Amino acid sequence: MTGLSLALPSKGRLQADTIAWFADLGVEIFRDGTDREYSAQATGLDGLDVVMMSASEVPRELVAGRVHLGVTGEDLIRERLTSRNDLIRILTKCGFGHADLIVAVPKVWIDVESMHDLDEVAAQFRQFHGHALRVATKYHNLVRAFFQEHGVADYRLVDSQGATEAAPKNLAAEAIADITSTGDTLRANHLKPLDDGLILESQAVLAESVTAEWSDLARSSLAVLRDRLEAAGAL
Repeated sequence: MTGLSLALPSKGRLQADTIAWFADLGVEIFRDGTDREYSAQATGLDGLDVVMMSASEVPRELVAGRVHLGVTGEDLIRERLTSRNDLIRILTKCGFGHADLIVAVPKVWIDVESMHDLDEVAAQFRQFHGHALRVATKYHNLVRAFFQEHGVADYRLVDSQGATEAAPKNLAAEAIADITSTGDTLRANHLKPLDDGLILESQAVLAESVTAEWSDLARSSLAVLRDRLEAAGAL
């Protein structure tokens, strides 16, 4: 890498909001070809190279040092930072892409409203069902830390990379920990968030790789971008 490499979400509302956010900073980003192309061009900041990728891939590329900067959800960054907090730095929160990472249980569990209630259910669950209470999630590190903080011990995480909210209905899990913005999908699947089950208030963030090789050009471009962020009140 010679210039300042920037990884952006490759599709969806997050991509559109990210491009608009950079435009407010004087950086115009244009997709190359169709939406299936994963490269882009940028004007307004010398030395900036833009690559498009899945939002879930951005933290991995930052950790590996293959890009200098990346925009993705704070939830995805924090999940990586739980185990190694010295490989990525969050430069700023972008103010869009808001969503909450929460713990939710079936609505029919009328006596379960808090993490303490969930702990009591989990303690009894194995006795009645012969296995630990299952929690479907893709946020294993964040959920383990949150459950430990609340003293919940007798449970098992079930990996879910798809429709996590459907896991209880499909008998794949009893509870879930997942990201939600409106709560509509939770309600549609007859789930309710626990009163104190908020793990993280997430939004889009601009993050920096600590392991990437920084040329003079890359550092110079970042300095200009920082100045613009400060002028915009974002730093």
